[in-house]
Amino acid sequence: MASIRMIATGKITALAAVGAGAASMWWLSKHKTHHARIGTTNVHLRFPASSNYPDISKHNNVMADCLTPGIYANLRDKTTPNGWTLDGCIQTGVDNPGHPFIKTVGMVAGDEESYEVFAELFDPVIDQRHGGYKKTDKHPTDLDSSKIRGGMFDEKYVLSSRVRTGRCIRGLSLPPGCSRAERREVERVTVDALNGLTGELAGKYYPLGKMTDEEQDQLINDHFLFDKPVSPLLLASGMARDWPDARGIWHNNKKNFLIWINEEDHTRVISMEKGGNMKRVFDRFCTGLKQVEGLIQAKGWEFMWNEHLGYILTCPSNLGTGLRAGVHVKLPKLCQDSRFGNILKGLRLQKRGTGGVDTEATGGVFDISNSDRLGTSEVDLVQCLIDGVTLLIDMEKRLEKGKRIDDLIPRGV
Repeated sequence: MASIRMIATGKITALAAVGAGAASMWWLSKHKTHHARIGTTNVHLRFPASSNYPDISKHNNVMADCLTPGIYANLRDKTTPNGWTLDGCIQTGVDNPGHPFIKTVGMVAGDEESYEVFAELFDPVIDQRHGGYKKTDKHPTDLDSSKIRGGMFDEKYVLSSRVRTGRCIRGLSLPPGCSRAERREVERVTVDALNGLTGELAGKYYPLGKMTDEEQDQLINDHFLFDKPVSPLLLASGMARDWPDARGIWHNNKKNFLIWINEEDHTRVISMEKGGNMKRVFDRFCTGLKQVEGLIQAKGWEFMWNEHLGYILTCPSNLGTGLRAGVHVKLPKLCQDSRFGNILKGLRLQKRGTGGVDTEATGGVFDISNSDRLGTSEVDLVQCLIDGVTLLIDMEKRLEKGKRIDDLIPRGV
């Protein structure tokens, strides 16, 4: 288990926001306030890098595929301006050799600068995880929902529709590396912005540590509540420290636009509803996201973003759009076809049980979503999901009638 140390907060990077909301950041930098931050001591620097190289010989994650003794030696003494280290990035992958269902990434970023300071490792990890993404590639961003074609699914098959993403605030460390003060500042800045939403997006914030029993029961019934992480991947990354301090849930009054604060990323933004109207869900997602970003910018802050990696998030798997568009869909006939997995792969889709990544499907109902995140825009990813699920439903209808689906299957499957 990583030890907790006390470090002095240095001067806030030039990327930190100015104006309203920045006063507390200025105070922290001037007064050298100490606060708990995840990390390790520098005792290991007394030894050669080879003596401290992790044993990842039997590991099955992307970090273990890419890390070499040479890369470790080059990077282990470096730190980001916030004091984050290479060992902090890779600890989750060292502590967790593999996963029964998916090949995990095996590393996280502690702040925005991690992706630059430790690029010698992050770049090949990103390239492998996203199926080829060069250092010179640029990520497209497009939140114009008017470009979407279709998106009204047959509700005999599609039970619910959802689009989510993450956003992190520039100038504040990411959840694996943030101090208590930074985490609380994320909460303050975000809630202040959300309080400015009006109309159909107006809502209320529920801090995890202060909600009433009645509020908690209602959030559980609505399936909105997130709990302290139990996944070894998140625990080894330091994301459960000080739980539930500065964590909370905000949702609008209609309960179809939801934001988690200080879970795996600074914010997790979700638009959802029952039924098959993915077009409407994405419209709300884009509208809400733009309004939240505008309100944050009006206070002198901004989201982490660059033209190479798109929106910066904690896990390299979510870089770019961070977008997961998904539906719960009934495919009891199609899922029995031995080609089902390859059909999804050919459509750039992935499946899981409706209970999450570690669950199996029951009753032929699957959570189907886009598999890509980086290098493709939000509009194109949602369109990919719409086109793919439409085809899957057509296949299911054919199979219900006892007909073949060979002519509908993507080439190469």
